[in-house]
Amino acid sequence: MTKFSPFDETLWHATAVDAPDTGPLEGTVRTDICVVGGGYSGLTTAIELRRRGHEVVLLEAQEAGFGGSGRNAGHCTPTFSYLTLDDLRSHLGTERANRLIRRQTSGADMAAEYIRDFQISCEWKQNGYFQGALSPSRIARIRKKAESYASVGCPSGLVDAEEAKRLTGSERFFGGWLLRSGGHLNPLSYSRGLARAALQEGARIFTRSKVTKVERMGQRWHVKTDGGEVVADKVIMATGAYTDGGWKGLDKTFRIKKVILAATSPLPEDVRAQVIPFDGTMHDGRGDIFVYKYNREGRIVASMFPVGRRGRDLEYTRQMLMDRLRWLHPQVPEATTWDYYWTGELDMQRHTIPRLYGLGPGVLACTGLSGRGVPTGTMLGGILADWAEGTPEKDLPLPVERLHSAPAYMSMAPGLVLRWYGFQDNMAARRDGVELPPHA
Repeated sequence: MTKFSPFDETLWHATAVDAPDTGPLEGTVRTDICVVGGGYSGLTTAIELRRRGHEVVLLEAQEAGFGGSGRNAGHCTPTFSYLTLDDLRSHLGTERANRLIRRQTSGADMAAEYIRDFQISCEWKQNGYFQGALSPSRIARIRKKAESYASVGCPSGLVDAEEAKRLTGSERFFGGWLLRSGGHLNPLSYSRGLARAALQEGARIFTRSKVTKVERMGQRWHVKTDGGEVVADKVIMATGAYTDGGWKGLDKTFRIKKVILAATSPLPEDVRAQVIPFDGTMHDGRGDIFVYKYNREGRIVASMFPVGRRGRDLEYTRQMLMDRLRWLHPQVPEATTWDYYWTGELDMQRHTIPRLYGLGPGVLACTGLSGRGVPTGTMLGGILADWAEGTPEKDLPLPVERLHSAPAYMSMAPGLVLRWYGFQDNMAARRDGVELPPHA
């Protein structure tokens, strides 16, 4: 059995709403479509299919939100991780890329609709996403991003140093990019809310039901677990980074990238009025990202990728995270501690966009969300439901590919890229004569 990071050490496990009452599959059930995976992608697919009148059974090996959907940092930033919009058009072709761009950039609004329609209690706030410029020469780069996303209809713009300070409470930024559609939430509460929504819509959900085999018998697929099987016309595998068996080779289509997450002790109210007063998602703007936001208790939840000593040495990592936070926001009291520390797994792809794999007639898999889980997982439900309803592949926002393994270099590439980004940022800061962040 694949070993994943502990689930019960996360802030979200301690603070999320209760999970809906579900249990394991027993015996044989029949349905139109079987969805495997109880994260955002699988749950929104189940909801969309039920809304369109299809019978749906969803199988989850652990509990809804056990994977990245329940342990991520809770940011809902409806952008692409690394590729520019023009890069996407070159990679996918203009027409298909524009379809994907429309879906992804509306991902936070889609989440807001689910939360509103199903009255999901998940600490949702849609106050925006801020990416800063820590040196003057970085303004040009974020201006291009702001203009690019504005050109496709997003509420996106550049802010000057004064406005950046008003929004963030930090004097470190020379300006920034504000994407007003960004949001944040409690990711496990959102997962559990989507599971309740799927049940409310009439989907059948079986948890603690790990898929051991999927095989074709006659005209239908038999999705087997230790306790029973689902007989379905079509199957959608939406297990992401937490793929553990079910279909041979599917777990080789991506490379696992660890992420570090931590949550502080609650900050006093007067401090919260000075630190991130706009209460949105904060990105310090460096390529080796430091991203953070509040939860409902006034804890700052921060995330970074492990590189070198960071992530291996726990004491150093905690100190580095606090030093970075207090460098940006010296108003944070010295007595502040990291009350929670955990890790999670991302399913990284070379192009950092999801991939669809045709596994057989009537079987589709989706992996490779690459760290944009909340908006991407939310919007993927509509795409996977479109496929299940027979939308031609040429009309989907993503191509359907043959199953193939991610290149071997992907095991090392993300870490090398982060180091390169850090080097570039440090050089820019030195050229501009500005102070480097601690541990940069």
